[in-house]
Amino acid sequence: MKVDKFKDIRPYEGEEQAPALNRIASHPLLKDIASYLFPGKNPDEFRLFISSLNSVSEFQDKVMLYAINKIVSDTSKGLSYDGIENISEKKRHLFISNHRDILLDSALIQVILKTNGIETSEMAVGDNLITDSFIEDIARSNKMIKVIRSNNPRELYKSSLLLSEYIRESLTSERSSVWIAQRNGRTKNGIDITEQGLLKMLDMSGKGDFSSDFNELSIVPVSISYEYEPCDFLKARELYITRRTKYKKAPGEDLNSILTGIMQFKGQIHINFNKSVSYSEIEECSQKGKNERFKCLAEVIDKKIIEGYKIWNSHRISSDILFKNSNNSKFYTSEERRSFEEYCDFKISEFEGDKDEIKEIFLSIYANALLNCQ
Repeated sequence: MKVDKFKDIRPYEGEEQAPALNRIASHPLLKDIASYLFPGKNPDEFRLFISSLNSVSEFQDKVMLYAINKIVSDTSKGLSYDGIENISEKKRHLFISNHRDILLDSALIQVILKTNGIETSEMAVGDNLITDSFIEDIARSNKMIKVIRSNNPRELYKSSLLLSEYIRESLTSERSSVWIAQRNGRTKNGIDITEQGLLKMLDMSGKGDFSSDFNELSIVPVSISYEYEPCDFLKARELYITRRTKYKKAPGEDLNSILTGIMQFKGQIHINFNKSVSYSEIEECSQKGKNERFKCLAEVIDKKIIEGYKIWNSHRISSDILFKNSNNSKFYTSEERRSFEEYCDFKISEFEGDKDEIKEIFLSIYANALLNCQ
């Protein structure tokens, strides 16, 4: 009997799928989810509907696609995208994107893929976000890969190698594309940078040829840009505290960030799918020293993510307020500036601390996105 060494981290498959969907259907929290998705309807109808599903594919098509589209409709001015022609339906890709929202970054990419008749990808999600069996059932019924984090170096190495092997096997066997964030945790300060550690993890499962190992992953850099940054005030507050002491998450903080990111108004959202990293780009990096080659490849990915990042007036206005100039005023109206200033003041109004400093941090989250693209 073949041992499934990926069983604890991979999405549900085969006979695991229907029982997981039945567990979701029977969970008390499903009533609250039903009330949001289908207001005014009997939650038991939704419960019966979920229990009638038999596969991850059905759950994505009939539940998650509807749910994410409703979130976009309720909390944004709309979702736009470009570069979809860079995605080959005949090939599996590793989507590496900037990371601004815990749940929506990967979820919005899935909606775009599905809308264009492209098979959805698997999505790598930290186990710190999978806080109980209910969330795990939803996650792994939605093609999510569980990324096991550990403070123990030995355990971290083992889990990183397992993840690396799983991602490479998914891609090279042409089973599924995979999404993963460019860094561990969301960007807090508005500056998107690919962590070299991510690339070193991906390299762990290679055969030792840098160029061939990365070329077979077919890396597609993806840029995600929100007009109004999800959890902007929460991020500013964390940065404020970090300036003074080591930041420690409160119990339930990740769940609060997930819910805030979902429900907060996001304005316009744009996603760009860049051209995949070419063999020649990888080969050029391979000529460098052992550590420099990872730095070089990270910079290639960063350049493509920055290229595709859409700048909104929220970024331009923040920059002009922060630096006390009007360098970007030709792009926006005085009404737009006043509206964003009111938005900023409202967000920080109940903050108990140095209001000038928290405002500077809040504005810099938006302004840094513009500076990063210049």
